[in-house]
Amino acid sequence: MSENYQSIAVLIDAENISHTYIEDILEKVALYGVISVRRIYGDWTSEKMKGWKNHLLEFAIQPIQQFSNTAGKNSTDSALIIDAMDLLYLQHVDCFCLVSSDSDFTRLASRIREQGKYVIGIGERKTPSSFVNACNEFLHIEHEKKDPKSAKKPPEKRNKAEILLEKAVDQLADSSGWVMLPKLMHYIRQVKPDFDIRELGVRKPLDFFQSHKDQYRVTKEREDAPGAIFISRIR
Repeated sequence: MSENYQSIAVLIDAENISHTYIEDILEKVALYGVISVRRIYGDWTSEKMKGWKNHLLEFAIQPIQQFSNTAGKNSTDSALIIDAMDLLYLQHVDCFCLVSSDSDFTRLASRIREQGKYVIGIGERKTPSSFVNACNEFLHIEHEKKDPKSAKKPPEKRNKAEILLEKAVDQLADSSGWVMLPKLMHYIRQVKPDFDIRELGVRKPLDFFQSHKDQYRVTKEREDAPGAIFISRIR
């Protein structure tokens, strides 16, 4: 990861990326900073967009309508590219996240980089190398294949808040396995603005980690940040 950006524009090609990836996409991007623009492009009159429609309000994503005027031509690409260029020149955006597996966005990624902006690409592993290499960084999304043996085990009963905290610690931990508690909670609120630690039966985030000593370690003994609270996960 490069650095933390104050303003990130997430532009999604809905006709090229499945709606089932949306949580994973936003969680990955939130690691890089503040998502200030969330737009998604497609022909919303099409039945194929039904899956995405159910997620727009939940994740506060602005749909941009683009009718498919010519069969076989993807007009959605043009709408996304035009908006990206407008954002590049008219608004203060530090980082662009282009969500697609389509090589048609290769030139757009290169053009944004020429202006000194950071470009993150997100797509499936089938994404052509031309688009992948045009980005500063490319993140692959793919549904994990479940091990048939592990599927036989009864699922562990945990709520979404616990799972989100666990994933956040894993993603934000430094090379020694620790993450500063304020940084962790800032990320959590980026991903889930209505996150309430009291749903886990505690008043403060620190109380949760201290009450789960079988899963987490807590320390204030870091020489690089005296007095700061750090969390790590026990594996």
